[in-house]
Amino acid sequence: MPPKAARRSVGGRSPEVARRTMGGQSPGTGGFARRGRPSAAVRAARRSNIQPGDPVQQRKKHRYKPGTLALKEIRKYQRSTDLLLLKLPFSRLVREIAMSMTLSGDMLRWQASAIQALQEAAEAFLVHLFEDTNLCAIHAKRVTIMQKDIQLARRIRGAWGGLG
Repeated sequence: MPPKAARRSVGGRSPEVARRTMGGQSPGTGGFARRGRPSAAVRAARRSNIQPGDPVQQRKKHRYKPGTLALKEIRKYQRSTDLLLLKLPFSRLVREIAMSMTLSGDMLRWQASAIQALQEAAEAFLVHLFEDTNLCAIHAKRVTIMQKDIQLARRIRGAWGGLG
């Protein structure tokens, strides 16, 4: 150890002297450093800090980062093959349109498979239209689709812009 004259106080503190330790042992205890759960006294002290009149702290509700749930939803719908529109409202719409097209206003009878075929075709058309609309929005350096994107997509498709 250097003589006392060689050790100088820097900033009001005396410099630390390195101690020799055994591998894995802390220098103060002579054994392994204790880690783990806090003692019963420490836990009781933490509990006693809460007074009867204090407001109850509620856990913060978990929130995903913006866009995470949207991507999750996109993956979910790309994975599934089931119809997205509800069957009964779509069936009502088809019947209403068909009734307005007939001259006498008579009720037409529909097979379930016919309405299902119409619904699948309508959903395929809309999905394809929204794909083209999204490309138009991206081309305009936007991520939000707008009405003008749908109009442009339909105009580019032409008069018979079907599924092809």
